[in-house]
Amino acid sequence: MQPDLVKLELVEEYVALVQFANPPVNAHSQQLLTETAWVFDSISDRDDIRVAVLTGQGKAFCAGADIKERVGTAPEPGGHWQRSRRAREAYHSIMECRKPVIAAINGPALGGGLAFVASCDILVAADNACIGLPEIDVGLLGGGRHAQRLFGHSRLRRMMLTGMRVYGPELYRLGVVEASVPQEQLLETALGIAREIAGKSPLAVTLAKHALNNIEEMTLRDGYRFEQTMTGQLSQSEDSKEAMRAFVEKRKPVFRGR
Repeated sequence: MQPDLVKLELVEEYVALVQFANPPVNAHSQQLLTETAWVFDSISDRDDIRVAVLTGQGKAFCAGADIKERVGTAPEPGGHWQRSRRAREAYHSIMECRKPVIAAINGPALGGGLAFVASCDILVAADNACIGLPEIDVGLLGGGRHAQRLFGHSRLRRMMLTGMRVYGPELYRLGVVEASVPQEQLLETALGIAREIAGKSPLAVTLAKHALNNIEEMTLRDGYRFEQTMTGQLSQSEDSKEAMRAFVEKRKPVFRGR
Protein backbone atom coordinates (compact mmCIF):
# COMPACT_ATOMS: atom_id res chain seq x y z
CA MET A 1 0.00 0.00 0.00
CA GLN A 2 1.09 3.57 -0.72
CA PRO A 3 -0.74 5.67 1.93
CA ASP A 4 -2.10 9.02 0.80
CA LEU A 5 -3.81 10.39 3.92
CA VAL A 6 -1.38 9.06 6.56
CA LYS A 7 2.20 10.20 5.97
CA LEU A 8 5.17 8.27 7.39
CA GLU A 9 8.73 9.58 7.37
CA LEU A 10 11.92 8.70 9.22
CA VAL A 11 12.99 12.04 10.73
CA GLU A 12 16.19 10.83 12.39
CA GLU A 13 17.83 7.61 13.45
CA TYR A 14 15.16 5.21 14.76
CA VAL A 15 12.49 7.95 15.16
CA ALA A 16 9.55 8.20 12.75
CA LEU A 17 6.93 10.89 12.28
CA VAL A 18 3.39 9.88 11.30
CA GLN A 19 1.00 12.64 10.19
CA PHE A 20 -2.70 12.60 9.43
CA ALA A 21 -3.08 14.48 6.15
CA ASN A 22 -6.78 14.71 5.37
CA PRO A 23 -7.61 18.43 5.20
CA PRO A 24 -9.21 20.50 6.45
CA VAL A 25 -9.58 18.80 9.86
CA ASN A 26 -8.09 15.29 9.38
CA ALA A 27 -11.48 13.63 9.81
CA HIS A 28 -11.08 9.88 9.96
CA SER A 29 -12.60 8.78 6.69
CA GLN A 30 -12.67 5.10 5.82
CA GLN A 31 -9.52 5.58 3.77
CA LEU A 32 -7.68 7.26 6.64
CA LEU A 33 -8.67 4.47 9.02
CA THR A 34 -7.46 1.78 6.62
CA GLU A 35 -4.18 3.58 6.00
CA THR A 36 -3.59 4.15 9.73
CA ALA A 37 -3.78 0.43 10.46
CA TRP A 38 -1.41 -0.34 7.60
CA VAL A 39 1.13 2.32 8.64
CA PHE A 40 1.36 1.19 12.26
CA ASP A 41 1.45 -2.49 11.32
CA SER A 42 4.37 -1.67 9.03
CA ILE A 43 6.14 0.22 11.82
CA SER A 44 5.92 -2.94 13.96
CA ASP A 45 7.98 -4.79 11.36
CA ARG A 46 10.61 -2.13 10.64
CA ASP A 47 13.97 -2.45 12.39
CA ASP A 48 14.87 1.14 11.45
CA ILE A 49 12.01 2.53 13.58
CA ARG A 50 12.03 2.23 17.37
CA VAL A 51 9.60 5.05 18.26
CA ALA A 52 6.88 6.91 16.34
CA VAL A 53 5.42 10.37 16.91
CA LEU A 54 1.82 10.82 15.72
CA THR A 55 0.40 14.25 14.90
CA GLY A 56 -1.88 16.00 12.42
CA GLN A 57 -1.06 18.31 9.55
CA GLY A 58 -2.67 21.74 9.68
CA LYS A 59 -4.62 23.04 12.67
CA ALA A 60 -6.33 19.80 13.76
CA PHE A 61 -5.04 16.53 15.16
CA CYS A 62 -8.12 14.56 14.10
CA ALA A 63 -11.73 15.77 14.21
CA GLY A 64 -13.20 12.28 14.36
CA ALA A 65 -15.83 10.77 12.08
CA ASP A 66 -16.28 12.25 8.63
CA ILE A 67 -19.91 13.33 8.95
CA LYS A 68 -20.02 14.37 5.28
CA GLU A 69 -19.44 10.72 4.36
CA ARG A 70 -22.62 9.78 6.20
CA VAL A 71 -25.09 12.56 5.39
CA GLY A 72 -27.55 11.81 2.57
CA THR A 73 -26.32 8.28 1.89
CA ALA A 74 -28.27 5.19 2.87
CA PRO A 75 -25.95 2.64 4.47
CA GLU A 76 -25.66 -0.57 2.51
CA PRO A 77 -26.13 -3.86 4.36
CA GLY A 78 -23.08 -4.40 6.57
CA GLY A 79 -21.89 -0.82 6.14
CA HIS A 80 -22.20 0.14 9.81
CA TRP A 81 -20.31 -2.96 10.94
CA GLN A 82 -17.55 -2.43 8.39
CA ARG A 83 -17.06 1.22 9.42
CA SER A 84 -16.98 0.20 13.07
CA ARG A 85 -14.50 -2.57 12.39
CA ARG A 86 -12.14 -0.25 10.48
CA ALA A 87 -12.22 2.25 13.33
CA ARG A 88 -11.45 -0.40 15.95
CA GLU A 89 -8.59 -1.82 13.93
CA ALA A 90 -7.12 1.62 13.32
CA TYR A 91 -7.09 2.46 17.03
CA HIS A 92 -5.80 -0.96 18.04
CA SER A 93 -3.04 -0.86 15.43
CA ILE A 94 -1.53 1.92 17.54
CA MET A 95 -2.03 0.14 20.86
CA GLU A 96 -0.75 -3.14 19.42
CA CYS A 97 2.16 -1.55 17.53
CA ARG A 98 5.33 -3.15 18.86
CA LYS A 99 6.98 0.28 19.04
CA PRO A 100 5.95 3.08 21.43
CA VAL A 101 3.79 5.83 19.89
CA ILE A 102 3.87 9.40 21.20
CA ALA A 103 0.88 11.63 20.44
CA ALA A 104 1.76 15.25 19.64
CA ILE A 105 -1.70 16.79 19.93
CA ASN A 106 -1.47 19.87 17.73
CA GLY A 107 -5.16 20.81 17.66
CA PRO A 108 -8.64 19.39 18.26
CA ALA A 109 -8.71 15.62 18.91
CA LEU A 110 -12.42 14.90 18.91
CA GLY A 111 -14.46 11.70 19.01
CA GLY A 112 -12.40 9.22 17.05
CA GLY A 113 -9.49 11.65 17.37
CA LEU A 114 -9.69 11.17 21.13
CA ALA A 115 -9.61 7.41 20.57
CA PHE A 116 -6.43 7.80 18.52
CA VAL A 117 -4.87 9.86 21.32
CA ALA A 118 -5.92 7.39 24.03
CA SER A 119 -4.38 4.55 22.01
CA CYS A 120 -0.93 6.16 22.14
CA ASP A 121 1.62 5.47 24.86
CA ILE A 122 2.71 9.00 25.80
CA LEU A 123 0.82 12.25 25.20
CA VAL A 124 1.97 15.85 24.81
CA ALA A 125 -0.30 18.72 23.79
CA ALA A 126 -0.09 22.22 22.44
CA ASP A 127 -1.59 24.83 24.75
CA ASN A 128 -4.39 25.50 22.25
CA ALA A 129 -5.09 21.82 21.53
CA CYS A 130 -8.19 20.18 22.95
CA ILE A 131 -9.75 16.76 23.49
CA GLY A 132 -13.48 16.18 23.37
CA LEU A 133 -16.43 13.87 22.69
CA PRO A 134 -18.83 15.90 20.51
CA GLU A 135 -20.85 12.89 19.30
CA ILE A 136 -23.83 13.92 21.46
CA ASP A 137 -24.26 16.96 19.18
CA VAL A 138 -24.31 15.06 15.87
CA GLY A 139 -26.54 12.14 16.76
CA LEU A 140 -23.80 9.62 17.48
CA LEU A 141 -22.07 7.90 20.39
CA GLY A 142 -18.59 6.50 20.94
CA GLY A 143 -15.18 7.18 22.44
CA GLY A 144 -16.26 6.78 26.05
CA ARG A 145 -14.30 3.60 26.69
CA HIS A 146 -11.14 5.09 25.22
CA ALA A 147 -11.69 8.27 27.27
CA GLN A 148 -11.84 6.15 30.43
CA ARG A 149 -8.12 5.55 29.95
CA LEU A 150 -7.55 9.31 30.29
CA PHE A 151 -10.23 10.89 32.51
CA GLY A 152 -11.94 10.29 35.83
CA HIS A 153 -15.61 9.44 36.29
CA SER A 154 -17.23 12.88 36.59
CA ARG A 155 -15.14 14.67 33.96
CA LEU A 156 -15.64 11.88 31.41
CA ARG A 157 -19.41 11.89 31.86
CA ARG A 158 -19.57 15.67 31.63
CA MET A 159 -17.57 15.52 28.39
CA MET A 160 -19.72 12.78 26.87
CA LEU A 161 -23.07 14.25 27.92
CA THR A 162 -22.33 17.89 27.04
CA GLY A 163 -19.67 17.79 24.31
CA MET A 164 -17.28 19.73 26.59
CA ARG A 165 -13.73 20.15 25.30
CA VAL A 166 -10.66 20.06 27.54
CA TYR A 167 -7.65 22.16 26.52
CA GLY A 168 -3.91 21.67 26.88
CA PRO A 169 -3.25 23.40 30.23
CA GLU A 170 -6.19 21.60 31.87
CA LEU A 171 -5.10 18.29 30.35
CA TYR A 172 -1.72 18.82 31.97
CA ARG A 173 -3.28 19.78 35.33
CA LEU A 174 -5.34 16.58 35.24
CA GLY A 175 -2.28 14.48 34.41
CA VAL A 176 -3.67 13.40 31.04
CA VAL A 177 -0.66 14.71 29.09
CA GLU A 178 3.04 14.86 29.92
CA ALA A 179 3.35 18.49 28.85
CA SER A 180 1.31 21.40 27.54
CA VAL A 181 3.55 23.66 25.48
CA PRO A 182 3.30 26.47 22.94
CA GLN A 183 2.42 25.18 19.47
CA GLU A 184 5.87 25.95 18.09
CA GLN A 185 7.50 23.75 20.77
CA LEU A 186 5.15 20.79 20.44
CA LEU A 187 6.92 18.64 17.87
CA GLU A 188 10.36 19.13 19.38
CA THR A 189 8.98 18.21 22.81
CA ALA A 190 7.53 14.97 21.43
CA LEU A 191 10.67 14.20 19.44
CA GLY A 192 12.80 14.77 22.55
CA ILE A 193 10.91 12.04 24.40
CA ALA A 194 11.14 9.82 21.32
CA ARG A 195 14.92 10.24 21.14
CA GLU A 196 15.27 9.23 24.79
CA ILE A 197 13.25 6.05 24.23
CA ALA A 198 15.08 5.28 20.97
CA GLY A 199 18.34 5.23 22.92
CA LYS A 200 17.17 2.33 25.08
CA SER A 201 17.35 -1.35 24.20
CA PRO A 202 14.73 -1.88 21.46
CA LEU A 203 14.06 -5.35 22.82
CA ALA A 204 13.47 -4.04 26.34
CA VAL A 205 11.18 -1.28 25.05
CA THR A 206 9.15 -3.72 22.96
CA LEU A 207 8.70 -6.09 25.90
CA ALA A 208 7.88 -3.20 28.25
CA LYS A 209 5.06 -2.00 25.99
CA HIS A 210 3.84 -5.57 25.55
CA ALA A 211 3.77 -6.02 29.32
CA LEU A 212 1.99 -2.71 29.94
CA ASN A 213 -0.69 -3.53 27.38
CA ASN A 214 -1.32 -6.92 28.93
CA ILE A 215 -1.33 -5.99 32.62
CA GLU A 216 -3.64 -3.00 32.25
CA GLU A 217 -6.76 -4.95 33.24
CA MET A 218 -5.11 -7.75 35.24
CA THR A 219 -5.16 -8.16 39.00
CA LEU A 220 -2.07 -7.08 40.92
CA ARG A 221 -0.93 -10.69 41.38
CA ASP A 222 -1.47 -11.71 37.76
CA GLY A 223 -0.04 -8.48 36.40
CA TYR A 224 3.15 -8.64 38.41
CA ARG A 225 3.59 -12.32 37.57
CA PHE A 226 3.30 -11.41 33.89
CA GLU A 227 5.96 -8.71 34.31
CA GLN A 228 8.24 -11.16 36.10
CA THR A 229 7.90 -13.54 33.17
CA MET A 230 8.83 -10.76 30.76
CA THR A 231 11.80 -9.83 32.97
CA GLY A 232 13.02 -13.42 32.90
CA GLN A 233 12.73 -13.49 29.13
CA LEU A 234 14.54 -10.17 28.75
CA SER A 235 17.36 -11.16 31.11
CA GLN A 236 18.44 -13.91 28.69
CA SER A 237 19.01 -11.41 25.87
CA GLU A 238 22.30 -9.94 24.67
CA ASP A 239 20.90 -6.44 25.27
CA SER A 240 20.23 -7.20 28.94
CA LYS A 241 23.74 -8.54 29.48
CA GLU A 242 25.20 -5.52 27.65
CA ALA A 243 23.16 -3.11 29.80
CA MET A 244 24.52 -4.69 32.99
CA ARG A 245 28.11 -4.70 31.72
CA ALA A 246 27.82 -1.05 30.68
CA PHE A 247 26.41 -0.12 34.10
CA VAL A 248 29.32 -1.79 35.92
CA GLU A 249 31.88 -0.34 33.48
CA LYS A 250 30.30 3.14 33.68
CA ARG A 251 29.88 3.52 29.91
CA LYS A 252 27.06 3.94 27.42
CA PRO A 253 25.60 0.59 26.32
CA VAL A 254 25.55 -0.49 22.69
CA PHE A 255 22.26 -2.26 22.01
CA ARG A 256 21.65 -4.64 19.11
CA GLY A 257 18.02 -5.56 19.68
CA ARG A 258 18.62 -9.19 20.49
